[in-house]
Amino acid sequence: MIFFENTLVTVISLSTPLIIAVIGETISEKGGVINLSAEGTIMICALFGFMMGYITDIALVGFIFAIFLGAFISFFISYCDIKLRMDQIAVGFVLTILFTHLSNYLGQDYVRISGPMITKMQIPLLSKIPFLGEVLFNHSLITYFSILLIPFSWFFLNKTTFGLSIRASGENPTAASSRGIDVKKMRLYGTLIGGGLLGLAGATFSLYTKYGWSEGHTTNYGWIVLAIVIFGGWNPYRAAAGAYSFGLLQVLAIKAQSVTLALSQILPLLPFPLMIFILIFIQYINRKERSSIPKIIISLVGGNQPEALGKKLPEEIK
Repeated sequence: MIFFENTLVTVISLSTPLIIAVIGETISEKGGVINLSAEGTIMICALFGFMMGYITDIALVGFIFAIFLGAFISFFISYCDIKLRMDQIAVGFVLTILFTHLSNYLGQDYVRISGPMITKMQIPLLSKIPFLGEVLFNHSLITYFSILLIPFSWFFLNKTTFGLSIRASGENPTAASSRGIDVKKMRLYGTLIGGGLLGLAGATFSLYTKYGWSEGHTTNYGWIVLAIVIFGGWNPYRAAAGAYSFGLLQVLAIKAQSVTLALSQILPLLPFPLMIFILIFIQYINRKERSSIPKIIISLVGGNQPEALGKKLPEEIK
């Protein structure tokens, strides 16, 4: 029981930045914008988040700076998409390459140095509950935020006028515009929220989960985020389940080092071919006649991709 409890605690803690990034990308894509700069955004924000936290010796400053940096990057993508009518996927891919190399270059002076630490904060009374108290109520504030972000994001996208307007802009921009929704603003707002959360996720990596900075500090996490969003069918709950599953594989890989080195090297690689297989399977399901596929399979992996995702806005939308 102690082993199981410790494993869950580690998974929840280790998955914190991944949850934040996945929710952010989900909101952005619900608005119709694929932020393909996720890999580069997370890495550059991890660097500057740690850098600002180190310079000021205040972790909160690092988090805030990373949020604004992530939002600024997403604003640039939105500007290129909405105003310049450039391909958002191409712009995001170029930014990923740029920020990945730039962060490695600028971060050379911050390798293996200590910055401000984030401590755990027990929730009174709740932390004393057997098993659940340790698993859910003995974490840092940023971990509590990531957990609460899951239901809040679902409520935001499905039950608020603002969230529904963002979704409408990503599903059918023409119809949304005819109903009085400012599609361009909604796309921009959705991307800004998503970019800010990607920036926060980057700072969470360097200031909490993978404490410190090193070259390639968050390599491949951005691509995993993009895959998990699709795996989750653009649903915050399912996407979070995918993020925690990835975290579990990471923890098992760490614990497997005491059993066999070969197994500990193989486990971290499993999510990548697994995600590729899931993406292919989802595309297969989406192209097949739904009536011929068991409902349980559709409910588990059948994604509801926003219709206008990655597409340029129609010319008639002002």
